[in-house]
Amino acid sequence: MGKKKNPSVNNREFAVVAYCFIGLFLCCIGYFVYFQLVKSEDFINNSYNARQENFEKTIIRGKILSADGEVLAETNTDSEGSETRRYPYSELFSHIVGYSTKDHGRSGIEAWANFNLLRSNAFFLEKTMDKVTDEKSIGDNVITSLQYPLQQAAYDALGEFDGAIVVMEPATGKILAMVSKPDFDPNTVSENWEQIVADENSKSPLLNRASQGLYPPGSTFKIITALEYIRQNPNDYQNYAYSCSGTIQENNSKLSCFSGEVHGTVDLKRSFVKSCNTSFANMGLSLDADQMKKTCDGLLFNQALPVEKLETSKSSFVLNQNSSTSEVMETSIGQGKTLVTPLHMLMITSAVANDGVLMKPYVIESTQNHDGQTVKTYESKEYGLVLTKEEAGILREYMRETVTSGTASKLNGMSYEAYGKTGSAEFGTNKGDSHAWFVGFAHREDKADIAVAVIVEKAGIGSAYAVPAAKEVLDAYYR
Repeated sequence: MGKKKNPSVNNREFAVVAYCFIGLFLCCIGYFVYFQLVKSEDFINNSYNARQENFEKTIIRGKILSADGEVLAETNTDSEGSETRRYPYSELFSHIVGYSTKDHGRSGIEAWANFNLLRSNAFFLEKTMDKVTDEKSIGDNVITSLQYPLQQAAYDALGEFDGAIVVMEPATGKILAMVSKPDFDPNTVSENWEQIVADENSKSPLLNRASQGLYPPGSTFKIITALEYIRQNPNDYQNYAYSCSGTIQENNSKLSCFSGEVHGTVDLKRSFVKSCNTSFANMGLSLDADQMKKTCDGLLFNQALPVEKLETSKSSFVLNQNSSTSEVMETSIGQGKTLVTPLHMLMITSAVANDGVLMKPYVIESTQNHDGQTVKTYESKEYGLVLTKEEAGILREYMRETVTSGTASKLNGMSYEAYGKTGSAEFGTNKGDSHAWFVGFAHREDKADIAVAVIVEKAGIGSAYAVPAAKEVLDAYYR
């Protein structure tokens, strides 16, 4: 006779199978909840999702508003029910707000928040009546962190130049203003599409230069070179000394200070404050290239920026142990093959202002139904510590001195305390052609600190063009 199986063994096997099924069931429920709360909006908001077209049949697209209540985009409906998307400020918010068209798709906030704008959280009785009467419900409004007076000041500050200005709160990551030129009128995108596309080959008016434009950083990169010198010489950086004669030559590589200026004997701080090219080239030659690359990787070079929704380009840093003497010297002053976006430089600057902590930039603060009731709020998020509090403090000291006695002195003596670094970034083959840069931040007790990045294309000297532009923005904020 066969041996009888122990009933307790059968029970144990049944329990294992039951627990496995229960575990799988709980995992499925957990993922379903996670998807509904976290991921569903991303999937529905995907431009390839056909459900969006169905939303448009029953929902009137909601408004996009500034933080101070200005209407940046809205839908007008005529007596025959035809809908027209209208942008009251035309070019002013063109890149960050974007456009929404049937023929050419969407861009900017119009694209990222498409699902929010085509979802109605109106009172349920109102929505029920809309269905009964075959009327469209009114979509939710998207509230941004953008401030109209600051956006206008940034737009005016660029004037007739191409370039970009972007402003952010270092402590929160809120983007307060973002301007890119050349621009376009989102009200007439469909009518002027062929001309806009033709211009893309030369002027690229659809490119958001603030987040996607790649530029040599020029002397603004000296923030990073100085940081790396401090990291590699933690006990000795204060004893750094260099005698600037206006030029430096190593092997067959030669480099000059801007306009051949001679700075004399400088320490690390004065090298930074006076933006001495030869001193920073000298520093670069003493640094371990692999360690510097590690620092740049930690500062988000060669990778996607941790930015909510906004389309960004990857900045590039390519220095390594095999780089030539010339490449090392050029890279140390922000030239060579290094490329950055204004937004990236703003994020690094904001981390300096925020004790080394980088906050993730974002521009959508909340969504509300058309009656003003909050549907969803978006919180600020910390990316992490990208430099120590001590390192940030040293760089702040250098950037403050750059304002009080250096290349950003046009910002000295204001009602706010300004910090910054200028840059003149050479580009192209014609020697002397350069973009004007400024990155910095400001503090005053009665308002939150703000950071600003300015690039003025083909303008020349940062102190002459980018600093005054930054001043207009800071003046508008601290008015």
